[in-house]
Amino acid sequence: MNVTTPASAPVERRAATIVMACLGVFVAYLPVTTVAVSLPALQGALNASTAQLSWVQDAFVLPMAAFILTAGVFGDVHGRKKVFQAGLLFSAAGAVTALCAHSIEVVWAGQALAGVGAAALLPTTLALISHVVPDHRERGRYIGIWATCLMAALAIGPVIAGVVVAHFSWRWIYLPAVPVALIAVVVAAGRLTDSRAPHGRRLDWPGQLTATLAITALVYGVIEGGADSFTDAKVMVALFAAVAAGVAFVLAERRSDSPMLDLSLFRSPAFTATTLVAMISFLALIGFFFVLSLYFGMVQRLDTLDACWRLLMVTGASLLVGGPAGWLMHRISARWMITGGLLLVAAAQFALTGLAADTSFASAAWRLALLGLGMGLVVTPMTATAVASVPHHLAGMAAAGNNAFRQVGGALGPAVLGALLTTRAVGALPGHLTDAGVTGATRDRVVPVAQADGLGAVAHLDLGGQTGQALGALSDSFLDGMRLCLITAGSLSLLAALVAVVLLRTPRQRPALRAGDTAGEKASAVRGA
Repeated sequence: MNVTTPASAPVERRAATIVMACLGVFVAYLPVTTVAVSLPALQGALNASTAQLSWVQDAFVLPMAAFILTAGVFGDVHGRKKVFQAGLLFSAAGAVTALCAHSIEVVWAGQALAGVGAAALLPTTLALISHVVPDHRERGRYIGIWATCLMAALAIGPVIAGVVVAHFSWRWIYLPAVPVALIAVVVAAGRLTDSRAPHGRRLDWPGQLTATLAITALVYGVIEGGADSFTDAKVMVALFAAVAAGVAFVLAERRSDSPMLDLSLFRSPAFTATTLVAMISFLALIGFFFVLSLYFGMVQRLDTLDACWRLLMVTGASLLVGGPAGWLMHRISARWMITGGLLLVAAAQFALTGLAADTSFASAAWRLALLGLGMGLVVTPMTATAVASVPHHLAGMAAAGNNAFRQVGGALGPAVLGALLTTRAVGALPGHLTDAGVTGATRDRVVPVAQADGLGAVAHLDLGGQTGQALGALSDSFLDGMRLCLITAGSLSLLAALVAVVLLRTPRQRPALRAGDTAGEKASAVRGA
């Protein structure tokens, strides 16, 4: 096998590697907003509840969060080209599975396969860039390009979904990822240079198993607790299992001589800050997309194409800022870029609490664009700072760890905000029905349906002459829940900004090296820097 070193990589191979890395992250993130904007159409076609819709997005994000660290180690051991191609094939298989789905459970399966593919692609694409661009200052510029491609996937996703759902069935939103992924596999076979860690590492199975159990149990407990009750036996067991598995993960990593995540990374205040910022900000962002897509469908009753133009204000603004953010990193402290971006995000989320059923596109657009500008200022310096804040031999693990915690936040976003939305909206529904003049037997019919099957099920009830009044009460209840979600998301963004301004002091601060650092840990520098 031809495994080159960075010094021997010719210019054309380097260019091909960077192009393939950018294409890989594009494929990995394309399902995020493509699916998010299509949730109302999917809900109507498959009669899904709000909790079931939460699992549509979490079925994708959970495996991404659970396997991203192991995928990076697997690439170190067996070759990153193989992991990259496997990630593309999993992404294509997931898209085909969801495309053929006739039940919500099959959609979950397709999303899970795509999530495994994304878990393989994210650390591998960064590792490929690191391998051919060893200089850390030059590498920062290419990480900016990588982040721009990530934002491009988020921006293009709603457009694809809007056009497809407007003219075809919702299931065809999954089609574009299939040929792109398969073509990339073929091109990578001939053009992509393989690489692996210069020193061997081993897979950390205890760490992998305990991390997967902790993340899955936590998200399951939050989703099911919001849909039913947090005192329900299965919810309490899930949350207890999450805590126990989390403790077991920490113990396993402390004892491992080749840990999946070296806990000494958290000695660096800058790494700790960027990790917390990544998790908190993506919890707020992905949860926001989930709630906003339901608002467009259930309250404003927009078709998918109209909803996509509104979401494009967020992702398009992020895309415009993502490229210049890499350039600005050499002129403005990452501390102030990240803090300023998060303050813009928080301001936008608080401003969005003023949305109503009849809010116009123009009135919502500036708030959505402000949120996108803020996120665009956060993503690139967040990733680059996580890498620069630790000793060079731990840089790859730092990048993978930052990505993993980002995906944990993304998994918790729909779960937490979906639970808040359901609890607040269903609790407010009886009062709004009474205010709208829907009382007696009709109200007694509506409320149990909302409690059992979710708010979306109410829209399908035939209530005769009171249907319009009930739908108005449903919209008002949803708005109550959405405002609670936005206040929560804005508060989390402010918390993340506080973490950034307190802990992000200077990139020169580095933790002391441990005497017990292994050769495998030193080898991880080329993965994901």
